[in-house]
Amino acid sequence: MSLSKQLYIIIAFIFFIIFSGNFIISVKNTKEYLELESITKAQDTATSLGMSLRPLISDKYDPEIEVIIKAISNHGFYKEIRLEDANFTISKKDLIEASTELYDSNWQIETVSVDSKYGRIEKIESDEKMNEQLLKLENNEELAFQEEGQESETLYRYIPSEAYKNGGNITFDFVASNKNNNIDTFANLNINKILISEKRDIKFESVPQWFIEMIPINLTEKYSEISNGWNTSAIIYVSTNPGEAYAKLYEQAKNSIIYAIIAFVISMIVLFIFVQYLLRPLKKIETLAKDIAKGKFGVIEDLPWTTEIKNVAISMNDMSRKIEAIINKLNKNLDVLSKKLSQDELTGLNLKSSFETDMKNMFIHKENGYIFNVKIQDLSKYAKTHTNKEINEFILDFSNILKKLSLSKKKKIGVYRFFGSEFFIIVKDCDYNYAIELTSKLKKLFEELSKKYTLKEVAHIGATPFNQLGTIPEMIHASNEAYEKAKLIGPNEAFIRNSNDLSRDMDSWKDLVFEIIEHLNFNVNFINDAYSLEQKTIIMQEAFTNAKDKSNNDIPIGTFVSIAEKYEKVIDFDKAVIQKVITHIISNDIKHDICINLSLDSISNNDFIIWLQKEISKNRKISNQLVFSITAYSVAKDSELFRKFCEYIHTCGAKTIVKRYETKFISPENLKDFDIDYIRLARDYTFEVSNDKSKKEFIESINQLGHLLNIKVIAENVKEDKDLDLLKEYKLHGASR
Repeated sequence: MSLSKQLYIIIAFIFFIIFSGNFIISVKNTKEYLELESITKAQDTATSLGMSLRPLISDKYDPEIEVIIKAISNHGFYKEIRLEDANFTISKKDLIEASTELYDSNWQIETVSVDSKYGRIEKIESDEKMNEQLLKLENNEELAFQEEGQESETLYRYIPSEAYKNGGNITFDFVASNKNNNIDTFANLNINKILISEKRDIKFESVPQWFIEMIPINLTEKYSEISNGWNTSAIIYVSTNPGEAYAKLYEQAKNSIIYAIIAFVISMIVLFIFVQYLLRPLKKIETLAKDIAKGKFGVIEDLPWTTEIKNVAISMNDMSRKIEAIINKLNKNLDVLSKKLSQDELTGLNLKSSFETDMKNMFIHKENGYIFNVKIQDLSKYAKTHTNKEINEFILDFSNILKKLSLSKKKKIGVYRFFGSEFFIIVKDCDYNYAIELTSKLKKLFEELSKKYTLKEVAHIGATPFNQLGTIPEMIHASNEAYEKAKLIGPNEAFIRNSNDLSRDMDSWKDLVFEIIEHLNFNVNFINDAYSLEQKTIIMQEAFTNAKDKSNNDIPIGTFVSIAEKYEKVIDFDKAVIQKVITHIISNDIKHDICINLSLDSISNNDFIIWLQKEISKNRKISNQLVFSITAYSVAKDSELFRKFCEYIHTCGAKTIVKRYETKFISPENLKDFDIDYIRLARDYTFEVSNDKSKKEFIESINQLGHLLNIKVIAENVKEDKDLDLLKEYKLHGASR
């Protein structure tokens, strides 16, 4: 996850935590305030109503009481206003009227009782009489006794049981008497605790139900006692409607959320702008790091202003310069070592490895020319009678004659020293007539040299035309045959083969190659096992095709590919090889990498690239085991094409390797331009490496460069155990014998 995304997530999380806390606290405080406000208002209303109803409470059924309560209730703020009787009082009149046996009020009530299940009865004085007596006692105590004989109205207080605390239909038993009779009778009275009750529906039109369920508002019912004289006569209860509180709370919560969302969006926009500005230097640092990994060593010119990031940028610049300096030093060392390994120390001429490389290059570019084999006559005999210094002077004079040829502006001429007395010359774009002209010039120079050193003969020359259908050993052999014929002619003589000496007819080659490719009459063998130097397990094999002619003789693969390229069949051939390799890996459950050689014609063909990408995608499980190989001299021919090919291959999950790597084709400095996974060194770099100081230094330097560029180096043609031990010490990725 990118740093910017992490910052966005962290900031959003912090914002959410802060908002959630503030929101919860705000809603809680608002809820508590609304509850307190509603309860306070309910209490104030109850108190106010109690004061207003006190003058009227002597008659609890006075209609004016109901009018006042309804007027207050109609304001809508209240859920319920309820007037309850504080005492269930029963008078003589109530009992007589409710009795079915008494028809007038001339009866006296002697005793009143009630079943225990209903509660109990207490006899009390009326409030008016009690107040009157208290007033008289306060003024004149004797007056109270004088009035004692007067009859006062008797009231009975009904104290209900728990089951009848809210009233009900109660049967009261009593004894009534008059002048003539005493009657035991009863009265059924409907006792109702609630005198008046006004209710309003609770409405939450603008508040969703989930909000109400999530945030309960608890509004307690408030009351006020209404006294009639010294006794509490009734109680007024007031409970507020929570609808208004919920509406205010919901509106406040909704506004808070809307504000938070707007603030969050604005904050994230500001944060995005700030983070982009802040991370811009980090992106430059990231780009620089990737470039360094690819071998491109730039620096960050505009340093960021943030101290920590600025220090990182300075460190990256410093690291980039240091690695570039190390790689430049390695490149110079490799150039020097490469020249040592490819040039003869005495004459400065290129060695046999360079000859073979240039020949391969001619195969690739389909060039024409002549190959000259020039050998000094009886150099060993001359060495027996002369000192080393004299021998070296003679060889230098001889080589200088050949060097003069390379200075020709007419033709491209390369001169090589194979062994002590054996030299080869490659002349490109050379026909038979120019070959005769060149040999004539050499013979004259050899004659001059023979006079200088008083020798009968200096050298003989054998020449053969370059055969695009042949192989390097075949052409060396043909030039040797020409050389032997030149010896038979005479001193300092030459023999030149012409194009009629080519061993095969082009038409027959064409038919043979077409038949092999169309019918898949070839085998794929797996050779050059490359082993891990640490674990000694196979890490890579090379797919090598083997085809035979009609006489069941092996066809040189170089010749076969040349013909296939000439007649545009090499793409079909490469496709067939790739399919056979994939089948081999899957069928045999191969775990190591397989190297597949491709031609330039194939990797330059868009249809082939599309086909290859589809083929790899179909076999995604083994894609990382497919290593597509291009030779170093092929890469040198079109480096941009190879760079694009590497990009295509890596998008599919496969790998690439440059084999037969030589610095003369791809300089170490240019390795960073290609996103390759492996390089396999040319055989001459690793053959008997423990005996050659220059080779040791070269191997060490190229491996260090490979580590810096994330390229794995594989050695080839390692024969001796001591050479393997040396390569293991240098920590090469692998080696093959």
